[in-house]
Parts: sequence; C-alpha cells; structure tokens
Amino acid sequence: MQQLSSQALAPPRQLPPGVRWFPSLASPERSLKFHKFLVLLLTFAAYASFHASRKPPSIVKSILTSPINESLAANTSSDQGGSESSQTPSQGVKGWPPFDGPRGPHHLGELDLSFLLAYAIGMYFSGHVADSIDLRIFLTVGMVGSGIFVILFGLGYFLDLHSLGAFVFIQVFCGLFQSIGWPCVVAVVGNWFGKAKRGLIMGVWNSHTSVGNILGSLVASAVLLFGWGWSFVVPGILIILVATFIYIFLVVRPENVGMELSEEESTAATTAAEGIALVDSGEAESVDGEGVETEDEGALVPIGFLDAWRLPHVASYAFCLFFSKLVAYTFLYWLPFYIRHTAVAGVHLSHKTAGILSTVFDIGGVVGGVMAGFVSDIIEARGVTALMFLILSIPMLILYRLYGSVSMLTNIALMFMSGLLVNGPYALITTAVAADLGTQSLEKGNSRALATVTAIIDGTGSVGAALGPLLAGYISTRGWNSVFFMLIVSILFAGFLLFPVVKNEIRGKWDEGKWIRFA
Repeated sequence: MQQLSSQALAPPRQLPPGVRWFPSLASPERSLKFHKFLVLLLTFAAYASFHASRKPPSIVKSILTSPINESLAANTSSDQGGSESSQTPSQGVKGWPPFDGPRGPHHLGELDLSFLLAYAIGMYFSGHVADSIDLRIFLTVGMVGSGIFVILFGLGYFLDLHSLGAFVFIQVFCGLFQSIGWPCVVAVVGNWFGKAKRGLIMGVWNSHTSVGNILGSLVASAVLLFGWGWSFVVPGILIILVATFIYIFLVVRPENVGMELSEEESTAATTAAEGIALVDSGEAESVDGEGVETEDEGALVPIGFLDAWRLPHVASYAFCLFFSKLVAYTFLYWLPFYIRHTAVAGVHLSHKTAGILSTVFDIGGVVGGVMAGFVSDIIEARGVTALMFLILSIPMLILYRLYGSVSMLTNIALMFMSGLLVNGPYALITTAVAADLGTQSLEKGNSRALATVTAIIDGTGSVGAALGPLLAGYISTRGWNSVFFMLIVSILFAGFLLFPVVKNEIRGKWDEGKWIRFA
C-alpha cells in the first residue's frame, strides 16, 4: 500500500462526512487493511438490511391468507396422522382481504411478482448508473427509498387497507429502490479488493444475504404478535438507520482517502478506481514497467449495456442464475408458508415458530456460500464448483420433501443441507463470478464494467426470482409435490446452461496440466 499525494485525493464532495468530521480516518496511520475491513463491514450491513426488509412478506403470508385454527389443526393432525389432507387450512377462518379465500395464494404470488419484476427491470438501469455516479450517494438513496416503501406496506395494517392495487404499487416502487443495492455494494467491494482469494472473501462477505434473511425472519416473527404491520415497520426503520452510517462513513475508493492498492492487486482490481490513482493527465505507467503509455479515454467510460452482454460467459452465467435464483427466491418467499402448512411429526407449527425455523435454510446458505467460494478458489474453476452444487441439490430437495416431516431433527438437517446446496452456486455467481466477468474488460481497455456486468447477471437472475414465487403461488394450490418438481426442473436447466463454461474451464486446466497434477 502506498500513500498518494494530496493532489490525488478525491474532491471534498466525494469524501463521506465522517472522513471530514474525523480526519484521523484518512491519516497515514490508518492502514489499508483497516479501510478494507470498514468497507466490508459497512457493505455487509447495508445488504443484510436490504434482505432483512425483503423477508416480512414471507413471514406474514400465512396470516394474510386464511390461517390454520390452532386447536383444529392439532386435533386434525393427531386424528389423520399428519397426512397431506390434514395440512389444508380450515375453511371459514378469515385472513386479510384481498389475500384471504381460495385466490389468496394467487394474489400473494402476484405481489411477489410485482416486487421482483420491478427489481429485475430496475437492476439493468441501476447497474449502468452505478458505474457513472457517486456510489455512496446512490446506495444511500436506494436504502432510504426501500425503507420508506417497506414501512408504507406495513402501514396498510394500521390504516385497514385492503386494496390489492395499492399493495402492488408499493411493492413496485420498493423493488425499484431495492435494485440499487446490489450493483453498488459489489462495485465498492470490487474497488478495494483484487482477484486474489476473491472467491473466499466474497463467499464470506456474501453471507450478508443469509444473515439479512435470518435477521428479517427473527425480527418479523418477534413483532408479529403485535400485528403484521409491525413486521414491516421495524425492518423498514432498520434499513434507514443503516443507510445513515453508509452515507456518513462509506469510502468508495482507496484513492478517496489517499491510498492505492499494491501493484499485484491493482492489475486485477475490479473497476477503474485502482487505475485512476496512477493516471496523471491521461497517462499511466505500464504494468510491466517498460515505459509510459497513454490510456484510452474510453477506459474511463462505462461499458455499453450490449457490449457487456457480449463479454465471454456473461450470458451463460446470467441465464444460469435465472433458474438458480428462481429456486432460491421460491424458498425465500414461500418456505415459512410451506412449513406452516406442512405438519412436522404430525404437528402444525405456529406462525412464529415456522418463521424462526425457516432461518435454518439461510444458515445453510451462509455455509454454502463460503464453501462454494473456497472450493472455487482452490480448483480455480467457478463453473465446475457451481455445477457440482447444483447437481447435489437435486437429491437433497427430494429428500427434504419426502422426509422433512418425519421429525423436527430430520427437518432441520435436510433444510440446512438444502440451503447449503441451493444458495452455494447462487452466492458464487452473484459475487466472485460477477466480479471476474466484470474485470475481463480490463484486457480490452475498459475497466468500467463491474457494476454493469453485475446488474446484467443479477438482473436476469431476478427475472427468475420474480417468476419462481409467482409460480409457487399458483402451483401450491395443486400440492407441494408439484412445486418441488418445478424447483428440480429449474435446477436441471441451470446446470445445463453451465456446460459451455465448465467445458471451457476443464479444457483450460487440462491444457495447463493443473488437473493432471491433482489426479
């Protein structure tokens, strides 16, 4: 790490207020490791709060529809041995119009679709914008906007709101603001970290998704007793509070505080930020040190949307994530509902217990994301790693459906392994893979591609995320076996789309002789 001259410091308007209020944060005594840790902590908290604010809809689903009468469910389960027929909610118990009644699950699926489709569409635009403006400001706007609309959804309870159109309107704008988060946090982390150990670092960092889901489930379940509106209001306030810290303390690039990455990290860095510090009047020292070359002005211009699609393997991973995220988000939005309506050891669980139990899937996701990143670093093959996880997840989902209701211990074990295998490739593709693909444009003279490529991959995946919960809402009325069949078919398509990537990776490793040495 080297300190830059005062001329290399970012203009005051680009410095976060916290750095101006506490100049010691930018002092030479502060190491690069300190700032990297701070960036990881802040972006982790930011995206965890995003996911925490997405979790309430899944927690309140069984309340909004016609909920199971506790005593009736217990008696029915004991009389009929917990069969599928005994798991049907008793009729005549009112939920929350317009989500009660036979079409309740359909309306909930449509609500999920409105959020996730807006999220997917917004992702394509927000990624390109994120490559062009101050990431700290843009991320703060996304968090505050998300918090406001999450709170507005919860206010529907207190205002006795029963308009499906109003709830859809709120979800659409919430999805648009939420789409700002992911391209921003990935781009900021990419500014501070090179490619070395990226899979492991981003695998650990990406646990914010599962941590946010867990936190959101626990918070929403804990306040559910006071009314389902609080399950939205509290997470909405939480994300606004975290946004305050992001605005005050997040440093977007090393040079903003007079630092630059090492030469090794700088050559593999994820955006133009690492190269800008070496540029003086449009000139930069070449990597091999043999002279000075003029940097193409286009290198500092964000890559075009269609050009980003044409980068090698971007389309393959994007459509793979379409199906992978379809599976992950079906669990995200419907798992508490499924647990609530499926007897475990012949007993129906309460709303609160079902919500808390669903966090086991996300705990498995934390482990899966770290494992996928670690394995992909060791074998240096992201595609092969993702494919292995996808293949193993198929028998695990079958086991969970068949034997998850046998006992609580069996349910927890199989749910944990399902979360590990389902979320592993999803986490790997949205982090390390996106960063790898976004930096390959460095070889072609344009390093402003990370947020755009990230948005393309996650945006395409989010279309699948929108489709999955919608289909689950309709298919679940025909039985949960049909839902699990849909999930397994989706995983098969995801794996099939990775074949060209895997073939290329295996050929490359074989030509280099690396996998011969492994054997």
